Amino acid sequence: MGKGNGKRRSPRRSSARKARPEAYDDEDEGAGKRWSLLHGIAVAAVWVGVLVAGTLAYFAADLPSTEGLWRQEKTQAVTLLDAGGRAISRRGIDSGLPVTLKDLPPHVAQAVLASEDRRFYSHFGLDFWGLGRAAWVNMQAGRVVQGGSTITQQLAKNLFLKPERTYGRKIQEALLAVYLEMSFSKDEILALYLNRVYFGAGAYGIDAASRRYFNKPASRLTLVEAAILAGLLKAPTRYSPVNGIELAQSRANVVLQSMVEVGYIDKAARDEALHTRPKLATGQSVQGNQYFADWVMEQLPGLVGRPGTDIVVETTLDLQLQRAAEDAVVKTLREKASPNAQGALVAMTTDGAVKAMVGGRAYMMSEFNRATQAKRQPGSAFKPFVYLAAMEAGRSPASHMVDAQVTYRGWTPANYSGTYEGDMTLTDALSRSVNTVAVKLCLELGPETVAQTARRLGIVSDLAAVPSLALGTSEVSLIELVNGYVPFATGGRGAIPHGITRVTSIAGEVLYERVGSGLGNVTTAEAAGAVNRMLMQAVRTGTGKAAALDGRPTAGKTGTSQDFKDAWFVGYTRQMVAGVWVGNDANLPMGKEIRGGTLPATMWKSFMVQAMAGQPIMPLPGSDVVDQPEEGDDASAFDELLAGLFSDSKPEAATTN
Repeated sequence: MGKGNGKRRSPRRSSARKARPEAYDDEDEGAGKRWSLLHGIAVAAVWVGVLVAGTLAYFAADLPSTEGLWRQEKTQAVTLLDAGGRAISRRGIDSGLPVTLKDLPPHVAQAVLASEDRRFYSHFGLDFWGLGRAAWVNMQAGRVVQGGSTITQQLAKNLFLKPERTYGRKIQEALLAVYLEMSFSKDEILALYLNRVYFGAGAYGIDAASRRYFNKPASRLTLVEAAILAGLLKAPTRYSPVNGIELAQSRANVVLQSMVEVGYIDKAARDEALHTRPKLATGQSVQGNQYFADWVMEQLPGLVGRPGTDIVVETTLDLQLQRAAEDAVVKTLREKASPNAQGALVAMTTDGAVKAMVGGRAYMMSEFNRATQAKRQPGSAFKPFVYLAAMEAGRSPASHMVDAQVTYRGWTPANYSGTYEGDMTLTDALSRSVNTVAVKLCLELGPETVAQTARRLGIVSDLAAVPSLALGTSEVSLIELVNGYVPFATGGRGAIPHGITRVTSIAGEVLYERVGSGLGNVTTAEAAGAVNRMLMQAVRTGTGKAAALDGRPTAGKTGTSQDFKDAWFVGYTRQMVAGVWVGNDANLPMGKEIRGGTLPATMWKSFMVQAMAGQPIMPLPGSDVVDQPEEGDDASAFDELLAGLFSDSKPEAATTN
């Protein structure tokens, strides 16, 4: 019994003994899985850490040196003088003085902080809230379009990095920001930023900006002036006070409201500032000679390298003529053009010496030089090169052609008038700016011949050798177009535009002196004289009548590009060649009322009346020749030749006149 009972219990005990190890095995297995998961996470974290560290090390290895952060290297002073020895500009020396926060009224730093970095004193160089917001915007756009940079990051970028918008540069910027925060106090970082940041119009640093815009040191800035300067940091050119005080104050109002929200000022102080109109340092002055100074400075390294001494640069500019040029451009635009219209003027003597240069209506609003850097379609102002090629090929101003519809491979250029006048001389065709005759001449001579002629006279931009070249569809700069007219005024001699005559060290050592007489003869005196007679007629009775100078032989040509986007007038006397361009930076139509024969011709005459005052009256080369048509001149011969050139190909763009 007992034995039997023992046998009956034995399986239960055995079963129990077997069950307990199975339970323990399940627990061990669960613990093992949890351990494996934690181990995997730890390994992944280590690898992520290694990856992040490696990435940071990669970008850190390429970081620039931060040595000498407080030291500003001395730059050599460059003094520019006009042709009469008068100072034009002084470059290479900061106009502002370094300042500390103690030197400034509290509202100066507060305006910048409220506008640029409200949490400046609470973060360690990186604002993760701002970075997160920027990352979200960038992710939606699929590219870097917005930054969440703190003042410390902006300082790092301004001091050490290039302005590319890449993620690699942002990483370096962040690393440098943390370094700066660890190395300097908040006040020191803010002072460094205020001394280095760009405020537009060539002003780096708060003191330079204060002197540039308000003619006072930064220690005397008022609340509204501080708000205006802080507002510039968003877009220095757009919100510049000289671009319109209304727009600058509108941006300053945003800064003032931010200062209220942060608690730097109360509403009463804001309202008082809103009703205060600051006195600007330069009113409506365009500082046009600075366009010329920029152009000269670009050429200087190629002439003298980098001398280790202060230098004096003697230039060709005439300050009296420069003021006349500025008045002609700015006053005419202000009185007769829309606020967004721009203008440019270049005047040079017949040896290529630039005497006046205006690159826009306000240098402090935009430093872009429309006289030398912009390239636009010259329209009919290009036609003299077509007619010169025709004169060189045997035509004369008295030769006849027919103003009638012409079609070449599907392209049918039209006259500005929309009508055709039939048989006429080449003088009449050029003076009235007839498109069909210019295109016929180009086809007769060959577009490549016309392009080569223009290049020979001084046009250096790429020219498309197509029939529409005759109507000025290839873009050129104003200065090269003016230079291209010089051989007409000289009777065939070309010139090289230049602005520097001599460079000396401060001790008087001559480092450079201009020698040479230009390009020599680039066309014959007979051909140049023939063009002169035609272009004199263009000013007397043609499209350039508004530019005529009383009692002085004058020649010139108007130009209006297609859709009325650009208007030109280039003209000359025996002593000087000058050109004017009017348009807008957005390359939009200006309206039919602005053509080469209106505003540009008016500006040109306004300038040249002053430029020629007291100058002897001299005839233009070849102007006394009586024109005779060539033997066998047949007005209809070329029209018959064109009859076989029709096709259905896509028309080329036409240019209006």
